[in-house]
Amino acid sequence: MIEEKRYFCHKCRQEIVFEVKMARTDGCPHCGVDLHCCKNCKYWDVSAHNQCKEHITEYITDRERANYCTFFEFNVGEREADQTSSARVKLDALFKKK
Repeated sequence: MIEEKRYFCHKCRQEIVFEVKMARTDGCPHCGVDLHCCKNCKYWDVSAHNQCKEHITEYITDRERANYCTFFEFNVGEREADQTSSARVKLDALFKKK
């Protein structure tokens, strides 16, 4: 049995289907953000040095913009929302005006 890989945009969380291999300059078909960026990479980790699990990567200033990192591998499956965005959603719900 072949396992189907599912890819999701880090920004809009919509599923992305690739008809051909992803290029460095490709954007999300749903929201338009760059896909070849740190936040879509399986090595991205806010708690790691340089926010990357790969120890020999260069420092990248904008984690949401396309870059030339040779270690990039698109994260398979949905990534858990980071604690900051999770806390923001909870705060917004708490102080939501009716």
